[in-house]
Amino acid sequence: MDTKDSNGNILQDGDAVHVVKDLKIKGMPTTLKRGNVIKNIRLTNSLDEVECRIGKSQVVLKTMFLKKA
Repeated sequence: MDTKDSNGNILQDGDAVHVVKDLKIKGMPTTLKRGNVIKNIRLTNSLDEVECRIGKSQVVLKTMFLKKA
């Protein structure tokens, strides 16, 4: 199976994605605003999660809140 974003596009390692919705992340004082671009994502074993780096933190995000850039 392939990992897909909110629009159904197939995601691969190293892709850039846009955040579709404002997201509060546990342990971070700020929120990810809608439209932020996250570069160089990594796929995980789960089909509905990707791993990325925001600042100095490693974060796992659900693909339902992302769209391919």
